[in-house]
Formats: sequence, structure tokens, C-alpha cells
Amino acid sequence: MGVWRRLLVFGGVSLRGCGGVRVPLGGSRLVICRRQFSGAESETLKQRRSQIMSRGLPKQKPIEGVKQVIVVASGKGGVGKSTTAVNLALALAANDSSKAVGLLDVDVYGPSIPKMMNLKGNPELSQSNLMRPLLNYGIACMSMGFLVEETAPLVWRGLMVMSAIEKLLRQVDWGQLDYLVVDMPPGTGDVQLSVSQNIPISGAVIVSTPQDIALMDAHKGAEMFRKVHVPVLGLVQNMSVFQCPKCKHKTHIFGADGARRLARTLDLDILGDIPLHLNIREASDTGQPIVFSQPESDESWDLFCVFREHVWRMHVYIHHVLGSPASEEEGLGHGGQQAGPSFLSFLEPLESVLHI
Repeated sequence: MGVWRRLLVFGGVSLRGCGGVRVPLGGSRLVICRRQFSGAESETLKQRRSQIMSRGLPKQKPIEGVKQVIVVASGKGGVGKSTTAVNLALALAANDSSKAVGLLDVDVYGPSIPKMMNLKGNPELSQSNLMRPLLNYGIACMSMGFLVEETAPLVWRGLMVMSAIEKLLRQVDWGQLDYLVVDMPPGTGDVQLSVSQNIPISGAVIVSTPQDIALMDAHKGAEMFRKVHVPVLGLVQNMSVFQCPKCKHKTHIFGADGARRLARTLDLDILGDIPLHLNIREASDTGQPIVFSQPESDESWDLFCVFREHVWRMHVYIHHVLGSPASEEEGLGHGGQQAGPSFLSFLEPLESVLHI
């Protein structure tokens, strides 16, 4: 029940008939007036408070043509979030060649998708004045990196960043996509809040190294998604161990099993471990993701083990939310046959330039 307490101080004056209590306070009297609200009034106040709190918040609206949105996030930068997002998109496409997959890079200040996906050039504009994503390895991609020079810094304030995010969310012609993987920037700031509040998100994946410093921010990232009611599908422990290529000795450079401990604290699943491999880094830097360029390598198998688990968990979760049972034959690596990837050729850089 709500309670009003009014404190009225009057010098030597006594107020009666208000149901108050007089309390001496020096030369004055303190009169406390209390009013007990009824249940109906209390509920009305709660509703009113909720309306005030929700003022100015955008209403969620699906991205046209996109069925499911999965965000890949981390609290700390440099933990392999973009590498995870790229390989997740490729794993989704490899899981079922009939599914259309897109990759959206909303890291405005430090876009990595153009280099990792070996894409350059400016998006073409459709007849409806929407940007058309660039395509490689069968994945439709959109990034701020396609709209500015590679070495040009974006010295933007918050309002300009929010305007750019709005354009990336609403002014891209994705066609029909089954999955859109969103590579989020590090942190828990304006971009994360804007994306979470503007579009419905099927689930979030948190990427972290086992290091305590990274785990602190990963914890914050997971809690942020919970606050905005975005389900966290699980954690990926990246750079979990380094194995010497000569003597095969394993070293936990960033600590051991830190993400697993955090997952237990947050009551979340660990989607898997990605070791620290030189080949993974080299493949990312050359724009040839290792899942595609070296599918038979041990490093690629490590990634596939992680992402097939993620694909299966996400598949089960989405079907559970939509009220449709998931079959094991549809999950990658869970009893069904792995479909071969249907990779398309690289599109040449396009001539139209979009000015933001």
C-alpha cells in the first residue's frame, strides 16, 4: 500500500482535523498527515508510474523480411566477438543451405565485418531508396565500414550514432532472411540499448575470454540483456587455451574456465570453448573465415563444435518460444546430416555512394 507523508512545520500553530500527529520540534510543531491509499488507488498509481517510465521508449518493430535476430555481444572489446559473429553466420548457413542468413555490423566506431568477410565498396540503392547488402560466402552483409573510408575515424556524438543505427536497422533491403546475426559493439551503452528496444531479438550470445577483467564486463553485458528482456542463449569462452604447435604443450594464457564459472553464476549455458589458434587469427585478417577456408582443420572443427551446439540450442529455444517442437534431425550435429554450405561468389564493389 502507498503512503503519503506530508511534513508541515508551523511555528506555534496546531493543525487539527487532518488526522495528523503533532510532534514538538524546538519552538515549532511538526504535523504529519498520513493518507492510506485503497487497493484501487494504489494500482492506478503503479500504472501511472509505468506510463511515465515508458515515455520516450521506442516501440519494437520487426525488421522487414527478417524472421529471427541473434545478437553477438561482449562487455569487453578484443575478445573475439566479431570472429564469433562471422563464424556463427557461416555455421547457420552451413546447417541448412535453404536458409538465408544476413550479418549486420552495428559497431559504428570500429567495424570489423568488411575485412573479415573480404568485402569492399558502397551499397547500391534500391528503387525504394534502401541500401542493398553486399554479399560474400552466401551471407548478406551490412556495415558502417561500407559507408565510410577504411581509415576515416568517426568522431560522432550520440545523436549522430543513433541516427546511423536507425539507418542500419530500417533502411536496408534484406529481402527475406531466416536469420540476421548482429555484431554488437563492446559495452552496454546507447547502441546496445537502441538495438534492444527497437527490434525484437530472439536471443543474445555473450563472448568472453577466461580472464577476470573480461568476465567482469561480460557479466554486465548479460545483466543488461536481462534488464531489457532479451534472452541470453549462452556464453562462448574464446581463447580458452593455447597449444604450442611444436611441443603440443597447452597453456591457459588468460586463465582456465573463467567463463564456465560465470555461466554457473548467471545460470547460463556454455556454448563451447574456442582455443587460441594462429590459423583462426590469420584467416580472419585475410577475410577468409576458417570455417569456410579450412573446413578440415582442427581449428575449424573446434569452431564447428561450438557453433553446432549454439545452432541446436537456439533452434530449440526459438521453436519453444514459437510453440513448435524442434526435431533432432534439424539440429546441426544432433543426429541429422550436416548440410554443405552454399557459398555465393563475391560481388564487385558497387558504384553508388550513400552519404549519411
